[in-house]
Amino acid sequence: MSLWSHRDFRLLWVGDTISQFGSTIGRTVLPLLAAGTLAATPFQMGLLTAANTAAFLLIGLPAGVWVDRLRRRPVMLTADFVRAALMLSIPVAWWLGTLTFAHLVVVALLVGAATVMFDIAYQSYLPALVGRDQLVEGNSKLTASQSVAEVSGPAAAGGIAQAVGAANGILATGVGYLASALFLLRIRTEEPPPRAADKPGLVSEIAEGLRFVFGNRSLRAIVGTTGTANFFDGVGLAVLVLFLARDLELSDGVIGLLLSSAGAGGVVGALTANRWNNRFGQIRVIWLSMLVTQPFGLLLPLAQADWRLVFVVVGELVLAYGAIVYNIAQVSYRQAICPDHLLGRMNASIRFVVWGALPLGGLVGGLLGSEVGILATLWVAAAGRALSFVWVVFSPLRTPDAVSA
Repeated sequence: MSLWSHRDFRLLWVGDTISQFGSTIGRTVLPLLAAGTLAATPFQMGLLTAANTAAFLLIGLPAGVWVDRLRRRPVMLTADFVRAALMLSIPVAWWLGTLTFAHLVVVALLVGAATVMFDIAYQSYLPALVGRDQLVEGNSKLTASQSVAEVSGPAAAGGIAQAVGAANGILATGVGYLASALFLLRIRTEEPPPRAADKPGLVSEIAEGLRFVFGNRSLRAIVGTTGTANFFDGVGLAVLVLFLARDLELSDGVIGLLLSSAGAGGVVGALTANRWNNRFGQIRVIWLSMLVTQPFGLLLPLAQADWRLVFVVVGELVLAYGAIVYNIAQVSYRQAICPDHLLGRMNASIRFVVWGALPLGGLVGGLLGSEVGILATLWVAAAGRALSFVWVVFSPLRTPDAVSA
């Protein structure tokens, strides 16, 4: 039975789509607000980029234990309400004339902490909601909606920033999180109670999750590839808006449109992921998608404020296309091979590394941007991302016994 007829999945899907739209606007408007209104330096931009995902390093591992001890839907609801309140504090501070760069960093850190809890609970909740035999379809549909948000969100964010100011654009993000919570409240599927840990205790439970992930050679390779790609994404994200706004002197609206090309690639990737899986097999897609697409990031530093802006469009589109196809395949693979009582800790262990790489990359990108220049930093980011496939290409995922390797 298709998930189109699954009522509770549809509620999760619609709520997540609205949330993703608001979140994408927030991710675009925050750096525009920092770079424009608050005149942030390259290092400050790197700091803001790092703050967005620093929580994966700070609480990523214990978060997996907490999620496995609790039912996942209440965790997601709490995270949505907390994120809404935090994001809405930005336009309020702006209206009161008290908004500072430090406020943006604190909000980014706390929203990131709530996002850690939501994302780990969300990936651990899906198998219980739809069943493991429908994970690829479920992940594909959710990712398609997220990608649509990636297309429309940056363009809308750029337009909003020009029309009513970047701070006011944050309102859409807070409303999106509230909408997500309201749809989650309507889900009726009974979630099984959490299973008690074999060896109770925070350290023992964290260690159990780490052993499962890093004792599996295929999962280790996935962590290596995703972590490498995310680290160099962080390096690039720290300076990309500065490159477009200051070096190329583009307006907020044009920057939003250019960044939305990544979302277009994500939409196409989500819609065609099943074709990749059917033609090449899910495991082969994990390494093939990265091998083929990630070198296209080398186009980004070649862009200029003329016809060569197409390099940004093509580079962002193909990078996002490959990343979405890869993520659908590898996330579904991880969910399928992991016991239910370890799902939270498996997801947390992997995200601790792969998402923890983003703030480290953001800090490195900010420092490099200050020391060697924005363009040179973009080249470093593109080269590192282009080589991120090496881990999965030279791994057991190239062999038929990848499930147990």
